Amino acid sequence: MKNKNVFIDKHSVIGKGVVIEDGVQVLGESFIGDHCILRAGTKIEDSVLGEGCEIENSKIVASNFGKNCHVGPFANVRADCIVGNNVKIGAFVELKNATISNGCKMAHLSYVGDADLGENVNVGCGVVFANYDGVNKHRSKIGNNVFIGCNCNIVAPVTIENDTYICAGTTVTKNTKKGDFVISRERRKNKENYNFIKKLQKNRKN
Repeated sequence: MKNKNVFIDKHSVIGKGVVIEDGVQVLGESFIGDHCILRAGTKIEDSVLGEGCEIENSKIVASNFGKNCHVGPFANVRADCIVGNNVKIGAFVELKNATISNGCKMAHLSYVGDADLGENVNVGCGVVFANYDGVNKHRSKIGNNVFIGCNCNIVAPVTIENDTYICAGTTVTKNTKKGDFVISRERRKNKENYNFIKKLQKNRKN
């Protein structure tokens, strides 16, 4: 344990063999399991980390993690998240009120809010779970072994069954069946010699 600029609340419990780097805060009634690694700048508040988790410069609030999870860097885990074992929550991923089952991976730049993910779900870069319709929050339910490609929108309320493959750039608004292949892109169109920027600049001058 490196103890420069570290704060550990008197109500928190730290397991055996835990590595705590500079600038770490462990607040409230937190429990840090054996052999965890808390990298510099990490903040854990009222949360549980199972054995062998590694947290890189990230924030976790009022959430529970299983064993051997990797979080960060710069991830934000908001309240009421339950995360299983061997889960990867990568750079700039945000979770809120979500259940993430064993073996899920969300490597970077995604928002997973008000959702229940089954086992071994892949969440690609730029995926957004759209949970708010302007009045109410809604949940999404994702089955086991689902692949969600980059830049997809999951519009709640929606259920995605086991083994569904969602292609990059797809917006999902309807339930899927087991093993579905989902794609919702329009055919690409190139307008030759359109000179959109020049037209825009000309209109601004006028």
